[in-house]
Amino acid sequence: MTHASSLYESHFITMQDGLRLHVRDYGAAHSALLPVVCLAGLTRNSADFEGLAEALVSGKAGPARRVIAIDYRGRGLSEFDADWHKYNVTVESTDIFAALTALSITRAQFVGTSRGGLNSMVLAAMRPNLISALVLNDIGPVLEPKGLARIKSYVGKMPQPQSWADAENLLKTVSSNHFPALGDDDWKAFARQIFHEVKGKLTPNYDVKLANTLASLDLDAPQPDLWPQFEAMAAIPVLVLRGEMSDLLSEATFAAMQVRHPQCRGFVVKGQGHAPLLRDEPTINTIAAFLEHP
Repeated sequence: MTHASSLYESHFITMQDGLRLHVRDYGAAHSALLPVVCLAGLTRNSADFEGLAEALVSGKAGPARRVIAIDYRGRGLSEFDADWHKYNVTVESTDIFAALTALSITRAQFVGTSRGGLNSMVLAAMRPNLISALVLNDIGPVLEPKGLARIKSYVGKMPQPQSWADAENLLKTVSSNHFPALGDDDWKAFARQIFHEVKGKLTPNYDVKLANTLASLDLDAPQPDLWPQFEAMAAIPVLVLRGEMSDLLSEATFAAMQVRHPQCRGFVVKGQGHAPLLRDEPTINTIAAFLEHP
């Protein structure tokens, strides 16, 4: 099932278990270049990539190309799952591959923000020929406990805003220390990505039961790292972005990634934390240049 907007087509694709997944398909369908697949963070959705997608599709940032942005189950316009246990990387990666198969995409360049980067690494292991180049947005093989603790503290626990202005102020209270570079327009756009209006009330753009998946996370125990999975992608060119204020991807891990992967380069997004919003021109141009010459 497909619906069209002025910027993209919305596809609703049924997964094997019957759940419907939403995908934004941004133009340039007849481009000879590989499409770009965008995967969002834990509670985020396809709207996160609107600025990047517009730049890539319009040709403002290099040759025009098709962009696919996927809402995981329980996020954005995808259906919520009655079983919250299915909100995990294994199921999500299987969903992503099923959606791409339905769209006849067998090879692509990927942009993965946070959870989207983890999903990308899983897909690279599952389907070695699927990913030709990868942008990792503020994610790496080691996740810092401080960042995990902050994420655990707010997922599914934010108070309900009474207005859009209230939503903006709420986000500023939670995140302004991590995003000092954002202006008023950025906070307004950010609020409209985090919340949506349902019957006159603002609610999160994700299933709040996602909090259940974090409840058992023991931050005092050593966390497993993903260095073997990351190093197994040695044949895939990688651009890793790090938010200057990030508390999830450390400077040490960021540097080590560029040493331990033969085709990994890095870029620091100034004045932003976890995870950079991919709205600023320098970051968009850096991503576009990498995708053009990975």
